[in-house]
Amino acid sequence: MTTTPAPAEPPSGAMADEAYGDLRAAAALWTGASVLITNEAGEVLVQEVDYRSTRLLPGGGVDPGESPAAAASRELMEELGVEEAVDQALAVDWVAPDAAPTPAAMRFPGELLTVFDGGTWEDGRIAEIRLPPSEITAIAFVAPARLPDLLSPTDARRALSALRARINGAGTALLENGRPIAPTVLDRLKVLSTAPPAYHYSWHPGEAPPGHDIAQVWAWVFAPDGRTLVLLDPETGTAVLPGGKPESRDQGDPASTLRREADEEAAARLGTPLLIGHVADPARPRSCLRYAAALTGIGPTRPDPATGTTYTRILATPEQAVSLFDWGPHTSRQLAAVHQARQRLGIPRAARQAVTELTGTTSW
Repeated sequence: MTTTPAPAEPPSGAMADEAYGDLRAAAALWTGASVLITNEAGEVLVQEVDYRSTRLLPGGGVDPGESPAAAASRELMEELGVEEAVDQALAVDWVAPDAAPTPAAMRFPGELLTVFDGGTWEDGRIAEIRLPPSEITAIAFVAPARLPDLLSPTDARRALSALRARINGAGTALLENGRPIAPTVLDRLKVLSTAPPAYHYSWHPGEAPPGHDIAQVWAWVFAPDGRTLVLLDPETGTAVLPGGKPESRDQGDPASTLRREADEEAAARLGTPLLIGHVADPARPRSCLRYAAALTGIGPTRPDPATGTTYTRILATPEQAVSLFDWGPHTSRQLAAVHQARQRLGIPRAARQAVTELTGTTSW
């Protein structure tokens, strides 16, 4: 079977090199690279520069013939005085010509910008930062929720999307003007756009001290694969563990409080709770208990009768979970106790994987 081109069709054939080059040049984009760096509190490093009123992540333009990863490393040396190789892309963002706040005279053609993972820097590494004599006037580590106030709208969306991609752990996110093409549940609920409540309370193993009021009873509830149940507020994206405030009907039994709250908030059924410790309020004699328990089943979502909120339920590794909270310097101690309890429950350590939303009914 053969076909004949329609008379109106242009003749086919290879495009001449010069014509092809003109076509590619007309479609050229700028190329940039930036680096997302956090401290141990989960705050993001941003820079003040002498040529913009808004702050920026470390980074800049990719030079001719330079790879984005090489450009990111070069910019870290030029802007922070730190030698750091980067090899993990968190996000690749296509920025439309009309999306960036650039003057018309610059004839901005659009940009393809890669955000690399600079990792979490300890205090010693941060102390090595040396700013150049010009361009970078100051740096600061800021809470993720402050990024929209400090960065341009597109830059803030991109930084938060990259941070969520790091937490989610499912690979590089593809963005358009800072917005994910395929949003995850963390993106959809704008997790970390609202500052989580700060509970910088000291961690202690075992029971609360005598005379302390029990203000809250929360639990690390483990699915069989080692991930833990986390509840997200659909309005703010704020994360909480299952649990809540003791009531008279619990008859002073924290395990009863925990089972009731887990059912009311998340329609979750638990195995036998195991007390792992408590956090103490430094201002008054009260504590919040922490338990661990196996998740044996989960029912359909429904509003919490106490608040009317229908929480979004996710499974996340314990490491992913703590990145959603603001628990202060005692977080690592609590996380270590959580893993000890997980082992006592005979539950394996969760493999690194993407966060999963629980929408249906499941039993284990």
